[in-house]
Amino acid sequence: MFEALAHTLRRHPDRPAVLGTTRTGAVRVRATFGDLAHLADRCTAALHARGTGRGSTVGVAIRPGPRALAVMLAVHRLGARAAVLDPGAGPDVLRARLALARPDIVLADATAQAVAGWARPLARRARLALPDLAELGPVATVGPRLPGCAPALDVDVRAVPLPPPVDEDGDAVIVFTSGTTSLPRAVVHTRSSLAAGMTTVADLVRPEAGRPVLGGTFFVLVPSLASGAPVALPARSPRVLARQLRRLAPQATYLTPPQIRQVLAEGGRFSGRVWTGSAPASADLLTRVKDAGADEAWGVYALTELFPAAAVEQADKAAFTGEGDLVGTPLPGVEAKTDGSGELLLSGPGARDRYLGEDPDMWVATGDRARLDAGRIVLEGRHKDMVLRQAENIYPGLYEPGLHVPGVELALLVGVPAGDGDERLVAVVQPTPEADRAALRAALDGPLERMGTARPNAVLLADIPLSGRSRKPDRAATARLAARCLAGRSRG
Repeated sequence: MFEALAHTLRRHPDRPAVLGTTRTGAVRVRATFGDLAHLADRCTAALHARGTGRGSTVGVAIRPGPRALAVMLAVHRLGARAAVLDPGAGPDVLRARLALARPDIVLADATAQAVAGWARPLARRARLALPDLAELGPVATVGPRLPGCAPALDVDVRAVPLPPPVDEDGDAVIVFTSGTTSLPRAVVHTRSSLAAGMTTVADLVRPEAGRPVLGGTFFVLVPSLASGAPVALPARSPRVLARQLRRLAPQATYLTPPQIRQVLAEGGRFSGRVWTGSAPASADLLTRVKDAGADEAWGVYALTELFPAAAVEQADKAAFTGEGDLVGTPLPGVEAKTDGSGELLLSGPGARDRYLGEDPDMWVATGDRARLDAGRIVLEGRHKDMVLRQAENIYPGLYEPGLHVPGVELALLVGVPAGDGDERLVAVVQPTPEADRAALRAALDGPLERMGTARPNAVLLADIPLSGRSRKPDRAATARLAARCLAGRSRG
C-alpha cells in the first residue's frame, strides 16, 4: 500500500491530494500529490541525517494533514516506528507512555509545542495537555516555527542522499489505547499488519481515482490517495462541515457518529457511501444518514488492535430483530470466535502483533461479549460494563440497541451504587435536538417493557458525556451523571 502511494504521488504530481475548506464550504487545495512527495522526501532526508532507521522510534505530535502524512511516510520508508501522541490523554499519562516507548526523537508542529508551553492555559480549556516535549526526547519542529519552538527538522534534501526504502517487516506504529499512568498499554502494529488493514479498507470502500473522499484518519488517507482519490479533511465546525459536504459531494465519507449527529442537526446532506465507526452506530442513525441522501450507510466495527474487523449496511442492521447489536460479518481474512466467558476474540492479517513489552499473540481479546449469528457478529455488551442488580448480571449491550427509537440520539444503561454491593440500573437517553420529550418517553415504553427483568430502575433524558479523540460515550462519566441526578431527586 505504501509503495502504491509513493508511486501515485510521483505519477500525478499536479493533481490535488489533500483538500481543506473555507467557511463557506468551498474546496481549498492544501497539497498536491507532488507536494506530498516533496514533503516526504524532505522528512526522510532529515530523519536519515539524524540517524533514524530500523530500530528507531519517532514520537509524532502533529495535527492531521499533509505534514503528518509526510512524516509517517518518511518513518515507514526508513524502517523506523512511529509512536503517536494524543494531547487529550493528559501530561502524566503521556510521560508514562513515552517512557515505555522511549522515542529517539519527537517531531511536533508549532501548535503541539504551544500546547506544551505558552498556550497551556488556553489548551486546557479544550482538554488538551502535553508535558514539556523535551522531557520525552530530542524535539524537532515540523512546519512553520513560532518563538520558543525547537529547531526545524528540515535539511536540504540535495545535500543528503535518500536511502533506499526498507522492504523488510518490522514494527511500524505504536498507538496507546488504555492502561493507567503507572501501567500504560500500547498496541504495536507491524508494517505487514498495517498494510493488511489498509488493504482491507481499500477493498471495502473501493475509492475511485479523481473523485474526492472525505475523512481525516490515516486509514482513510493512505488507501484513498494510493487509489488516486483526493482526500478532504473534515471541517471542525459542524455548520462548515455540512456546507463542505454539500459543495464537495464526496464519493465516500468517513465520520464518527458524533460528527454525523452534528451534521444532521445542521440539516446536512450526504452523498455516495457513508462509513462510521469508533463508537456505536445505531440502525436509526444509519437510517437518518440514508434519509439525508447517502446511497449506502455503513457501520464499521473496528479496534485499534484490528482495523477494520466487520461492517454492516443500514438495511441489514435495520432488519435485524434479535437481541444485541449486529455489527456485521467479519471482513475477508478476519477470524472470529468466542471464549468460554462469551468474550469475542479476533484474528487476521491486520491484527496487531503485540502489546508493547508483551509477547506476540495472534488473537485479540476485544473485551466485548458477543455471539456469532449465522457467521455475523452480534455484540452483547462489554465485560466490564456488567451491572449487578439483586444477584442478576445485566449486560447493557444486550438492551441498548432497543432503546434507539426515533428521536433518540444516544442511549446507555449504567449502574449506580445502591449499597451492599448492589446497583440500580439507569437508562440515560439523549434526545435528538428536535425530539418531543413527552412523545419520546411514550415511545420508550415498548422497548422498556420488552427488557423484562432487566428493565431499568430509572430513565433520565440528558446529554451523554463523550470522551477521547473519537468522542465515544463515556460510561463512567454517564454513571456519575446518573448518580447525581438520582441523588437530586431523592433530596427533592
